[in-house]
Amino acid sequence: MRRIYEDHGYGSGPVARCYWDTTVARPAPGPALAGVERAEIAVIGGGYTGLSAALHLARDAGADVAVLEAEAIGWGASGRNGGFACIGGTKASDATLLRRFGAQGLAEWHGAQKASVALVADILDRHGIAADVHSQGGEVVLAHRPRDLSALRAEAPGLERAYGVRPELIGPGELAGEGLSGPGFHGALRLPLGFALNPLKYVLGLARAAREAGARLYENAPVTRIEPAGGGFRLHTAGGVLEAKKLILATNGYSSDDLPGWMAGRYLPTQSAALVTRALTPEEIAGQGWSSDLMAYDTRRLLHYFRLMPDRRFLFGMRGGIRADAAAQEAMHRKIRADFEAMFPAWAGIETPHYWSGFVCLSWHLTPYAGPIGDWANAWAGFAYHGNGVSMGTYTGRLLAGLATGTGAAPALMARPPARFPFGRFRRALLAPAYAWYGLRDRV
Repeated sequence: MRRIYEDHGYGSGPVARCYWDTTVARPAPGPALAGVERAEIAVIGGGYTGLSAALHLARDAGADVAVLEAEAIGWGASGRNGGFACIGGTKASDATLLRRFGAQGLAEWHGAQKASVALVADILDRHGIAADVHSQGGEVVLAHRPRDLSALRAEAPGLERAYGVRPELIGPGELAGEGLSGPGFHGALRLPLGFALNPLKYVLGLARAAREAGARLYENAPVTRIEPAGGGFRLHTAGGVLEAKKLILATNGYSSDDLPGWMAGRYLPTQSAALVTRALTPEEIAGQGWSSDLMAYDTRRLLHYFRLMPDRRFLFGMRGGIRADAAAQEAMHRKIRADFEAMFPAWAGIETPHYWSGFVCLSWHLTPYAGPIGDWANAWAGFAYHGNGVSMGTYTGRLLAGLATGTGAAPALMARPPARFPFGRFRRALLAPAYAWYGLRDRV
């Protein structure tokens, strides 16, 4: 595989202290692929996108579908994210999207985001997945500078028109009463859409639902070569070959530039890291003044995301990091701990035994993709959720199932073929100046 980060970033090190693995016992690994197997549709990737595609193909279309996962189900971003099932999926502004896709395309995208959240809720309910759902009051964005509250106030009417819900503006003097206290917060805007969940319990439940619907799931089966053959595809792994008429690629930030070659340069993994505290006492929660269970993030371009979980542990995450070797991971650990203490000083002495990181995925135009793999017939890919993959990855999986069965189409924004980043395999170099610029903008 040709990947653009150090090998450590794709190994077990970054996820060794992940909190989610302490909350649920993973089932015994599924079988690896052995010998020659056949399926109507092959799916590469056992995360939200691939499993959602498999579930919808098997359950709703009766398709013979097989999933190949390189590690264990949910091993990548789907089993280690912050658990925010919310709107999102693009880093381009609505003004930019309006210029690119027009009013109809933008409205379609707003509808897709709402549908993505509803789809996760439906899957949880329909398949009885207990994923510690909470924070059903939606999400809150906190102004990290006084002027950012003015920007949020100006944004609120557009959000109401776009999503059909009423945003709530929270002034600086009201934060404490809402349980949203912090020395660096200058007001907030709550959007009553979405909910929080345990991401690992969700992805494992999604896998169970796909299996029960008839999908075959192979674990520890990394694809080493994709060979178009006889109007279909031969997928080679270390232990066997899967022959399929159709192909879905669902590897997102853990993709490879040579599987297939069309992917080269069309995606950019970036790092996201998180830590989780021990369980906080009622006195400690009161001392900091953060008692809300809303999903939260701040207005920084290099944002922080955080939430108080049902077991009274606090999750705190951030973006950043240019390298993914062990030393860089520890440096990121020190940085995220320092930011946590600065933003929640009453908890500066609180232990954070859990720390991990993983890759989210960007595209050059900062929009997600669901569509054909170049000029290959009967092959599709979905990726680039820009850190909002819980709901948008699930939704993209359903879109890909529709494309594979000829029963659906992707929104115009998601159907636009992704351009290649500059610098090819060295495109990670773009991150250093971008992070420096964003960091400066966040400080001034």
